Amino acid sequence: MSQPVQPPNPPQQPYGGQPADGNPYAGQQPAPGNPYAGQQPGAPTGNPFAGQQPGQFAGGFPPAPPAPRGNVGLGVLTALGTAIVAAILYGVIAGSIEREVGYAAIGVGFLVGFAASKVGGPLPAVGAASAVFSLGAVFLGQLVAMSMILADGLGVGFSEVFFEHFGDVLDVWKQEADFMTYLFLLLGPVAAFGGARKAA
Repeated sequence: MSQPVQPPNPPQQPYGGQPADGNPYAGQQPAPGNPYAGQQPGAPTGNPFAGQQPGQFAGGFPPAPPAPRGNVGLGVLTALGTAIVAAILYGVIAGSIEREVGYAAIGVGFLVGFAASKVGGPLPAVGAASAVFSLGAVFLGQLVAMSMILADGLGVGFSEVFFEHFGDVLDVWKQEADFMTYLFLLLGPVAAFGGARKAA
């Protein structure tokens, strides 16, 4: 008579684990001293430095500053529009009191630089355009003031003097220009840079 055959013993799992879903390594305990035990691998990004904090490398380079953002065209248009308005205001103030005021010239430049940089951003081209337009605004304001004074003295309208005899106004400006006239012209662009820096 034959003896019944015993089924073979299942293979012993190390650390007393049982196979799960056909994985003979499931349920194993990590080897002692393994610092990476229990960690889940991250998704590969292709960046070998992913997950590191800035400055982890001794002697590494600091991160580059972000590039200035802005719109050059919009900043230049804002500078031009502000310069025209400021020139008219400057001319009306100087023509009304029949003298130039240094603070008004500084205000023209500051206003042009501040408005242009606020709208166009802290870009060098916007700052340069602000300086150029500020110079033109102070000059135009001086011509407006001179035209107002001449129109008042001649008893004619401002528009007649400014638009019909503009060449004569320029000749009078050249004859009357002195150190302070040129100083006020210089104050406009300097103040424009100050206004642009303040806006940034």
